[in-house]
Formats: sequence, C-alpha cells, structure tokens
Amino acid sequence: MRLSAEHVNKRYHTAWTRKENWRTLYEQCYQYALPQRNLYDGYWEGGIPGRVKNLQVFDSTAVHGVQRFANRIQAGLFPPDKEWMVLQPGTEIPEEAQDEVREGLQNYTDKFFSIIKQTSFDLAMGEFLLDLSIGTGVMLIQPGDDLEPIRFQAIPQALVALEEGPQGTVENVFRKMRVAAENIQQIWNDAELPDTLQRLIEDKPQEMVTLTESTILDVNEGGYGYYVCYKTENEDDMILVYRKLKLSPWVVSRYSKVSGEIMGRGPITQCLGDILTLNKAVELLLKNASLNISGIFTAVDDGVLNPQSIRIVPGAVIPVASNGGARGPSLQPLPRASDIQLTQIVLQDLRMAIKQTLMDDSLPSDAMSARSATEIVERMKLLSVNMGSAFGRLIRECMIPLVRRSMQIMDERGLINLPLRINGLEVKITPVSPLAKAQNLDDIQDVMQWAQISTQMGPVAAATVKQDAIADYVANKLGVPNSLRTSDEERQELEQQIGQMLQQQQQQGMPPEEMPPQ
Repeated sequence: MRLSAEHVNKRYHTAWTRKENWRTLYEQCYQYALPQRNLYDGYWEGGIPGRVKNLQVFDSTAVHGVQRFANRIQAGLFPPDKEWMVLQPGTEIPEEAQDEVREGLQNYTDKFFSIIKQTSFDLAMGEFLLDLSIGTGVMLIQPGDDLEPIRFQAIPQALVALEEGPQGTVENVFRKMRVAAENIQQIWNDAELPDTLQRLIEDKPQEMVTLTESTILDVNEGGYGYYVCYKTENEDDMILVYRKLKLSPWVVSRYSKVSGEIMGRGPITQCLGDILTLNKAVELLLKNASLNISGIFTAVDDGVLNPQSIRIVPGAVIPVASNGGARGPSLQPLPRASDIQLTQIVLQDLRMAIKQTLMDDSLPSDAMSARSATEIVERMKLLSVNMGSAFGRLIRECMIPLVRRSMQIMDERGLINLPLRINGLEVKITPVSPLAKAQNLDDIQDVMQWAQISTQMGPVAAATVKQDAIADYVANKLGVPNSLRTSDEERQELEQQIGQMLQQQQQQGMPPEEMPPQ
C-alpha cells in the first residue's frame, strides 16, 4: 500500500527525533576514533567539506586501532578476492536431490563471486566495518549497469535513522540526502519532478537539493515501499520516487545492542572512557613538555622592565613584585617540579586496554618471525571467541541479507535463474570465511576424534562409522567445492568396481588385496 507524503514525512521526523538521543555518544566516538568520518560536527548544517577534523586528537591509539579492527574483521569474514560463503541445500530438499541441488547451487555461488569482483564491494565493506566499530554499519545495495551489475555503497550512519520491528530487527530506514539537481534523474530514472525542480535543473544544475529517502515495510501486503521525498517551495512534501520492493535494499548491522535500543554499541563505545582519559593525559603531557622546552618566566615590575612589552613565545612572563633579595634579577625562570615517570606507566596501561578492546593484539606483529599455519588458525579461533555474539550478529544481520539482496538483483537482471528461496530451509548460506572455518575446526576435530576412537574399538565399532558421510561433513564445513567431490553415482560405480575386483580375485583363488575402506 502506497503511503502519503505526509505519513512518510511524519515517520521520517519521528525516527530522527529518536536518533538525536545518540548524537552525543556517537559524536564523541567519531571525534576521537574516526575523526575523518565524523559527520556529526555540523556537516548537515552546512559544514565545510575537506577541513581538518583531528585537531583535538592527541593520541592516535584508537584511530589506528579502529583501522586494524576493520581490516581484521574484513579479512576474517569477507576476505577480498576469496569466497567467504557457499549456497547449500536446506532441510526441505529431499535427500535424493541433495547432490543435484548442491551442484546447481555451486554454480550460483561461483556466479555470485564472479560478479562481486566486478563491483566496489570490498571498498564498501571496509567503510561499513569502520562504522561498525562505533556500533552500527549501514550499506545500500542497488541494481547497477552492465559494467557494475550491483552497486554497494557504505552510508555513514550519521545520515541514517532506523526503526525496529517486533522481533528486534531493523525494518525501516530513513536517510538524509543532498544531491546535485542534474543528478536526480540519473540516480532515479523514474522520478516525477515538479516544475520547480525542472527549472532548477535547467538554470542551476549544480545546485544541491535536499531530499529524504525512506524505506518502510508494508505490513499488510509484504515487501517494502521505497520513497524519495522533496519539500517544495510551499513547504509541501512531495513524493518524487515510489517503488515496491520485495526485499529491503538496506543492510544494517549492529556490533552489539541493548534490549530496547535501536542503534548498536561497538568496541569504541566500550572503551570510550579509556580513549578520553588517554587523550587528555597525552594533551597534558604535551603541555608539560612545552613548558620544559620554553619555560615560564617571572619579571620584576620595577619601572625599568615593562612586562607588557615582552613577548616570549611559546613561553609566558608573569609580573611579580620581587625575584629574590633586593628584588632579585629582572628576569628569571620559574622553578618547576621534577618530571614524574608514572605518567608513562598510566599511558601504557590505557593503550593496552584500548588495543585489547579493539582486538588489536590477536595477530602476531609484522616485525616478528613467521608463524605456522596452526598458530594462525588458533589465533583466528581466539579472535572469533573474543568477538562473542558479534560474530553471529554479523552473519545474521550482514552476510545473510547481503547475499539475499545481491542474489535477488542478479535474478531480476537475468544473470541467474534461482527457483529456490534463500530462507535457510530450501537454500541456506554457509559461511566459509577464515573466522567461520576456525569455528568449524572444533566440530571437525570432534568428528575425527570419534572416528579414530571407533576404529580402534574393533570391527563392530568401526562398522558404525560412515566414512563417506564424514568426508561430506568435513567438506561442507570447510567449503570444499562440489567439483572436487564425487557424486553418489560415482561412488556407487566405484563400489561396483571394487566388488568386481574382489570377486575376480576369489574366483582365481587369490587372497583378496586389502582395499581402502568405503
């Protein structure tokens, strides 16, 4: 059901009024950890693009830690130029059709990643994860053109307000936009422009136009309504673009959240106190160092020396009545207390606490010797453990909707023809990224240990082990392509060949050779 412009605008302002409660917290986080992406500092009120934003940052521990945090999560969950998920048949697919469906889904998986490599996905994901370190990452996925079939755009969450559904998932997204007038029809070729906008495009094509973009769930009919609204000169709201969508074009993920809150809380919010304390301590330390270099002087106001005319930069001159006996020298340094090395100890503790919160100590230093593959795997497992519930939330709120939306765009553009639904029952998304594999290794080790113990318990226990099923289980956990695995028909042919070989040996009176277990 198409909503009126007034109704859309009302929901838009309600969501943004609620979002303002987070402004103070998020602004501080961006100011000291991601100053270059801080859009809470007056950007929307007419701020000047390109200005320096990190003048209040005196310690870069959090700034560098956030960059490494985003890089580490991307390498662990969405590694560039690698396959980080596979499509597999769900529980509703009959057992006899599993192999055929799995082979077809492998083709769709290969097609998905071949298209992803043509897009800006890796760049957008890096920016998405930077915002996620603060608490909430937002990405817009739209159809593209022949050169870039899918467009991925990381939207700064400062420009987005959210609404949750009854299950705690993000359903509605409202976005502030500024677009050059001449670009409106290029972005939305189905936009219905009023006469005022038409004249603006003709007279001032580079004039920036303020728009609102709203994506609202249609509770009655299903799907989503996509609205782009414009406020006319008479202050009337007008819908320029309306589209009916099956899936939301937005992917919104929270690192962690509190029940009842909409926006997420990331590792930066958890260590914000340490970041502020460290920044202030370094600021005071630098001021103390400046005093050590330049000094502060006292001057006798005796009518001969005029303190008002003395300029000692970056030092200072303090007029005093006397500088010692018989009024002392006319100018002398101000005595200072000795330096205390305790400051360095406190700074080191704060830096270590921030790095631990950002999981900046989970991988070996580049300056150290090379690490074995086993150690890297163990460290990846440690990283996944440290992420805790954030790992599952990233899979549920980021990876799954991202793949579903991308596959839908591919289906609509005729790049694939997917007859099954990606709902976990017909088709499920299985992560095979390094972090997912690190968690799967525990399950693999349990199965392999059980199989080894069973074979050592005698023929009866060994007969309970289905080695072909174990091989499939391990292959699925590790994301091994189907092209490298034998099908059920090929296995049956192999069993028949082995049976024929055994029968021939028995007929010839020869002892059967030891054959590999099946």
